[in-house]
Amino acid sequence: MRRLASLQEEVGVWEELAGRVADAQALLELAIAEEDEAVARDIACEVEAIETELKRLEFRLLLSGEHDRDDAILAIHAGAGGTEAQDWAEMLLRMYLRWAEGRGYETSILDSMSGEEAGLKRAMVSIEGDHVYGYLKAERGVHRLVRLSPFDAAHRRHTSFALVEVWPDIGEEIEVDINPDDLRIDTFRSSGPGGQHMQKTSSAVRITHLPTEIVVTCQNERSQAQNRETAMKILRARLFDLEQEKQEAEQARLKGKHVEAGWGNQIRSYVLHPYKMVKDLRTGHETGNAEAVLDGGLDGFIETYLRSIVGVEAI
Repeated sequence: MRRLASLQEEVGVWEELAGRVADAQALLELAIAEEDEAVARDIACEVEAIETELKRLEFRLLLSGEHDRDDAILAIHAGAGGTEAQDWAEMLLRMYLRWAEGRGYETSILDSMSGEEAGLKRAMVSIEGDHVYGYLKAERGVHRLVRLSPFDAAHRRHTSFALVEVWPDIGEEIEVDINPDDLRIDTFRSSGPGGQHMQKTSSAVRITHLPTEIVVTCQNERSQAQNRETAMKILRARLFDLEQEKQEAEQARLKGKHVEAGWGNQIRSYVLHPYKMVKDLRTGHETGNAEAVLDGGLDGFIETYLRSIVGVEAI
C-alpha cells in the first residue's frame, strides 16, 4: 500500500504539470487573440516555472532502481590514521546529517563509537524520506581529506581516509532468510552518552552472523529489545546488499567486466590545504567551495554521478 501511494503521488505530480501546460497554452492563445501583453508576460513566467519543475522531474526519472525509493542506512568507518581519520569520520557524519536536514529527511543515529581523543571510529545512521537510497547510493566508497592537522603540534599537512557504506532500508518488505542458529547475540553496557539507564544496564546488543562474519552493534536505544530489533533491521539490510553484490559480480563476470575486490576505490577528495577544492574522481565534478560541501552541499556531486551511471547528459 505504501508503494501504491507513492506511485499515485508521482503520477499525480505529472498530471498536475500536464494540466499547467494545457492551461498556459489556452491562455497564450487567448492573449494572442486579444493582443494582451500583460497576460503574455505572466505566461512567460509560468513557462519558466514549468521548465524548472520539468527538469526536477526528469532528474527523478534517474532514480528508478528497485530500491531507490527506500529509506537508507548509512555507515561511516574511520580509516587508518588514528585521531585524524576519526575526526574526518565525524566531519562526514555532520556533512550527511546537514544534507539530510536540508532535504527535510528524518535522521536517527543507530550506533556510534567515539575515538580515544576526538572524532568517531564508526557511526551508523538511519535516514528516512523520499528516494533517500536513490540519492545516497552515489556516496558509497572511500572519501579522502587533505588538510593541516589540528592535532599535530607542528601543524603539518595530513591525509585521512574514511569509508562510507549505504544500504537500502528494506524493513520487512523483502524476506531475508536468517537462520537463528547462524546468529551469535551478545549484550553489553553502552559506552556512549545516554544517561544512567543506558550505562548501568546491559542494553547494548552485538549480533554476529556466523556464515558471513558480519557484525552489527546497536547501543543508542534505551532497551535491549529496541537495540536488538534495530540491529536485526541493519543485519537484514546488509545481508540483502551482500546478495545483491554477489549477483552483480556474477553478471559482470559473465559479461567479461573486471570487478574490483575489497572495500572499494577512493571516490572523492576533499582538499583544504594548500588550496580548497572538492573533486569527485569518478565524474570529474569539482568545486572550490569546500566549506559548502562539508556543510551538506552534496547535490551537485550526487546528481552528476547519477547522470553518469545511466549515460544521461546534464539537462
